[in-house]
Amino acid sequence: MARSPVPSGDLFGADPPSSSASFRQGRAARAKLRPLADRLRPTTLGEVTGQDHLLGSSGTLMRMLELGSLTSLILWGPPGVGKTTIARLIAEQAGLFFSQISAVFSGVADLKRVFEEAARRNRTGEGTLLFVDEIHRFNRAQQDAFLPVVEEGIVTLIGATTENPSFALNGALLSRCQVLVLKRLDEAALGQLLERAEAEIGRRLPLTAEARATLAAMSDGDGRYLLNMAEQLFSLPDETEALDATALADLLSKRAALYDKDREEHYNLISALHKSLRGSDPDAALYWFARMLEGGEDPRYIARRLLRFAAEDIGMADPQALLVTETAWTTYERLGSPEGELALAQAVVYLGTAPKSNAVYAAFGAAKRAAKATGSLMPPAHILNAPTKLMQELGYGDGYAYDHGQDEAFSGQNYFPDGMAREEFYQPVERGFEREIGKRLDYWAKLRLQRQRERGE
Repeated sequence: MARSPVPSGDLFGADPPSSSASFRQGRAARAKLRPLADRLRPTTLGEVTGQDHLLGSSGTLMRMLELGSLTSLILWGPPGVGKTTIARLIAEQAGLFFSQISAVFSGVADLKRVFEEAARRNRTGEGTLLFVDEIHRFNRAQQDAFLPVVEEGIVTLIGATTENPSFALNGALLSRCQVLVLKRLDEAALGQLLERAEAEIGRRLPLTAEARATLAAMSDGDGRYLLNMAEQLFSLPDETEALDATALADLLSKRAALYDKDREEHYNLISALHKSLRGSDPDAALYWFARMLEGGEDPRYIARRLLRFAAEDIGMADPQALLVTETAWTTYERLGSPEGELALAQAVVYLGTAPKSNAVYAAFGAAKRAAKATGSLMPPAHILNAPTKLMQELGYGDGYAYDHGQDEAFSGQNYFPDGMAREEFYQPVERGFEREIGKRLDYWAKLRLQRQRERGE
């Protein structure tokens, strides 16, 4: 049966000879309906950002293509770094038919059909590049199905995975593929994407310099997610004033409700108890504790809040506070009311009279903010375990100094991610047990500098 001709002026066909300006404008308008991330998809490997170690002039993948020695590959990297795009562009540059499936939606029948189609093309001299997204989601039997078609050259396989191939793929398939590690997009690459987006839209993002950096950090190295957020910002009116970091966060995230307002008195009393303890007033704390019990509050709820207070407001100033409070809770569970309430009252007095420090609470908050800002930075290679040959070849564990084997059991090595400056989140106070901890940390800081000088760092 003859294929029907493409209708005149069809979006995928040629323009009619009498194509008007209005038609061209309409086609441009339809193109702009596509998502921004799709409109900015690279059309050549040279346009792919953030993967110069693979696609630069001396990159592994570019050398492979230049030499005509393309093999089956596993592209291992986080979301939004261009795995699908790279596979499609490799097929185009290598002159191969591009076939794509997803392990999430495909089964044995789909694989059989894809392999049969590739075999037919192979018989006519046309090669096939089979791209398998989320290849780690296939089970071992499904992964084994790729072995004969890869070995016979029926397909050149490119699998994409966000999981460590050493654990996610079986050894037989892994041995027939070369693993290429894609990096999360760094600040420079993300900045380049934003500049391309602004050029495509024709105007700047309504952001201050600080908010622009925050937007990049929020993307966590995911270029697709970055462009999706940028598209939301471009939808704002043209006259929108530049948003600062706080306004940006409010726009792109929803705030969860803090509490049920129908029980305001309940929260008022627990707040009074908590703040009386923080103010080291055991008498006021006992009063609010008694008020809550008289009001019919579940003593277990109070015990839970006391345990929280011990961690949040006392912390390492008196590490025993957690144990005392947990023991009081256990005692209540054994004795019940009213006898067990005396143990909770003892915990209230202990917490009210203990030295106070929120240093751990503050340190944890600072660490969470840093973790959110830095995203998915990898630990330095020297502190990674290397249980597989691939991980050993990638340098995992090289140069690790076992602290117990060092003088004073302290190596002073860096344990923060590469590319992140050392932070001092925990600042112990000069109260209670934390006074001694502070002395210990100061000693280690001096010893760390000494070790670094010895290593010539």
